[in-house]
Amino acid sequence: FVEEYLAGRTPNPCVMCNTHIKWRALLKRANALGCDYIATGHYAEIRQHTNGRYVISKGLDETKDQSYVLWGLDQELLGRTMMPLGGYRKSAIRQMAMDMGYPELAKKSESYEICFVPDNDYRGFLKRRVDGLEEQVNGGWFVDKNGKKLGQHKGYPFYTIGQRKGLDIAMGHPVYVTSINPTTNTVVLGDESDLEQNDMMVGKLNWIKYDGVTDGMEANTRIRYKDKGALSNLYNEPNGIIRARFYENVKSIAPGQSAVFYEGNDVIGGGIIQRGELILNG
Repeated sequence: FVEEYLAGRTPNPCVMCNTHIKWRALLKRANALGCDYIATGHYAEIRQHTNGRYVISKGLDETKDQSYVLWGLDQELLGRTMMPLGGYRKSAIRQMAMDMGYPELAKKSESYEICFVPDNDYRGFLKRRVDGLEEQVNGGWFVDKNGKKLGQHKGYPFYTIGQRKGLDIAMGHPVYVTSINPTTNTVVLGDESDLEQNDMMVGKLNWIKYDGVTDGMEANTRIRYKDKGALSNLYNEPNGIIRARFYENVKSIAPGQSAVFYEGNDVIGGGIIQRGELILNG
């Protein structure tokens, strides 16, 4: 988490936790107990495809669907996992808990915070974890897309792509963070239109529904958790990279975030966004 922010990227720790920690720890415990499966409370579904592979699908309650954060699970993990809540709406599960005599559980509020950043202040977390970080990065420059200096900032790790609020710079019109350069400690600001891109490189891939994709395959691609997704074509690039070319421009492609590819409700696979750019057709 810290290393990604220091590299000028925006991480998704829930994806990494699911992929590398939570499932493997649970299965290690399940093996010790002689259990065949583990069950989780995620709002998603798992089934075995006719091709023999295990597939993650969106949960019935799309407002609570968690398939996006599960793209990193490999076939071994999926084959031993059950997700019994995927076929229900959250409201129905709450009612079940109430009917079974668990009113406190039924009324429990939801948390969208990172578990190890309970105050939801990731900037404070970075400062506490990295000695002298504030002094090291304070005083870098906000610049425009042509490199013109616009004013000083508090340090590049404390900004994210698409950010508008909390910039503490008066430009007379709304401006957004469009890119971050950790090497020069500069943060590029631009208009909302400068956030638009239609081409994206994705690495560190994990394939779920198929063992890969054919060039030109169409997918609905989500670039953040609450994103509805946008239609794109997928192309294989060297070194295990996928290029996603969107039909229409999308906003705020953030390196470090997850890109998840869907075919209908099924997760084809996913990976980590390396970079986005605007390709002018014609």
